[in-house]
Amino acid sequence: MGTVDSAGFEPATGDGPPLTGSAEARAASVRTAFEGLLQIRRLTNVGRDDPEAVPAPWELHRPVRAVSLALESSGAVPSAVDAAGRRVSAGYRVRDGESAGSVRIEWTGPPGSGAAHHEEEALAGCADALRRLGWTVLLYRGPRRRRYLEVEPPAGVPGVR
Repeated sequence: MGTVDSAGFEPATGDGPPLTGSAEARAASVRTAFEGLLQIRRLTNVGRDDPEAVPAPWELHRPVRAVSLALESSGAVPSAVDAAGRRVSAGYRVRDGESAGSVRIEWTGPPGSGAAHHEEEALAGCADALRRLGWTVLLYRGPRRRRYLEVEPPAGVPGVR
């Protein structure tokens, strides 16, 4: 994930190849996709005080994609893997979380990249960006005391448990 091709835009999850092509073109694609997400929120969250501040049903059905788009649009840097599946750059990694509809975010990188030393600050930035967009974000410590975020839609959103 994380390329623009004939199938359309895909936000970077941190499990795809390094982003290629023009940084300006990628930024424009991210901006367009994120504006589309906000428009979906405005159209589906009618009647709320701030319809852009609550995830839309579309996001609840594709949380990894929605959260990845939110992170990439905030300027966070995705990790990447090479063709053999080895980590080649440090950054965020978004994947399905422990419970249905949740997402897990880790700050990861190749050995020697220093990702573990930067994860606290980097994950705090990710959490801030997602909270501004209405997601519920919790910080945990996993194996080897590595931090990660668990992201869920806020309680009270239609379609949320």
